[in-house]
Amino acid sequence: MTSDIVLDRIEREIVIAASRHRVWELVSTPGWWINDGVVVAHRIEPRGDDAVVHDPVHGAFAVRLVEARPQEYLAFRWYSGPDAERRLQLTASTLVEFFLADAAGGGVVLRVVESGFAALDEPARMRRRMVDDNTEGWGVELRAAQRHLEVSRS
Repeated sequence: MTSDIVLDRIEREIVIAASRHRVWELVSTPGWWINDGVVVAHRIEPRGDDAVVHDPVHGAFAVRLVEARPQEYLAFRWYSGPDAERRLQLTASTLVEFFLADAAGGGVVLRVVESGFAALDEPARMRRRMVDDNTEGWGVELRAAQRHLEVSRS
């Protein structure tokens, strides 16, 4: 296995004490994961299957819906580096997939897989930094989703 393959995929999961419907509502919102560990509302500019997500701290991000199977699977493409909108159009982006499944003790298992780092046209050092940052980031974001959905239960 080469280092590019090892660096190409991030997988994380968490159990959330909420219904699939509520988890789906969150994960189907483009760019919900763009934050600093607390789910915040973004200004979203829809553009067909694409959206530009405006975060008050981190700026604008282009996000493209790839596939959606309600309350089961969702896939987006996104690029978090410079010139994000142009790169998204060129598919020089990573694929973020969300999988929802029933948890054994109740609630929902939310699993995220982000892949495609090896195909980015960034220098190896930059790709490695992106993988490292996003590996840490997905842990933070899944915990943020858990807190948001479990605290705001209705």
